Amino acid sequence: MKENYTHINEFAEGELLLINKPYRWTSFDVVGKIRNAFKPLKLKVGHAGTLDPLATGLLIICTGKMTKQIDTFQAEEKEYTGTMVLGATTPSYDMETEVDQTFDISHITEEQLHAATRQFTGDIQQYPPAHSAVKVEGERLYEKARRGEEVELRLRNVTITEFELTRVELPEVDFRVVCSKGTYIRSLVNDFGKALNNGAYLSRLRRTRSGNFKVEDAREVMEMVNIIRELKSVQA
Repeated sequence: MKENYTHINEFAEGELLLINKPYRWTSFDVVGKIRNAFKPLKLKVGHAGTLDPLATGLLIICTGKMTKQIDTFQAEEKEYTGTMVLGATTPSYDMETEVDQTFDISHITEEQLHAATRQFTGDIQQYPPAHSAVKVEGERLYEKARRGEEVELRLRNVTITEFELTRVELPEVDFRVVCSKGTYIRSLVNDFGKALNNGAYLSRLRRTRSGNFKVEDAREVMEMVNIIRELKSVQA
């Protein structure tokens, strides 16, 4: 991503923007905000990999001709940090929905927790959450889930390169994951709870890296919007 921009036309030629997605914004919210900043110019703007509304962190945005490379950026390895809560589950596997089951965690040791991570490294299979953006028959799963419809979920193959626990203060456990495209961290956390004959849901998630791009190099949404507006006003 460039440090400085000199002309609005640079974005039409094609730019890659690193954005720190805010909490509770959808990835499409970010795309829309940046696309609107270019008006009345009609520019292609798209993102390379969805982040859930309750997640924060690195969102890669492509403009103009760079949108042709979205699939390439989307395929890159990802790194996340987050927090899970043990001893409970939710239908969405995160905090979007209320707790539906609780479990006793008094017997769980830190040793057991670290040992359980080994089951989830390498090539694994996981089901996407029912509350996810995966399309079934042309409709997002979360739209069906919010109507209370039953959906047949399909297993998907993903690769977890690293899965480490960085803080254990039960019921909370912090972690870091390095994984392939298409990995659902919510599903990983849910499956982790099951591996302990218990429950777990995701309470915090942050994408820290995608390929060689890091969240430390990302701009805030409004910072990027203001850069675009300033360039337009100078060249108006």
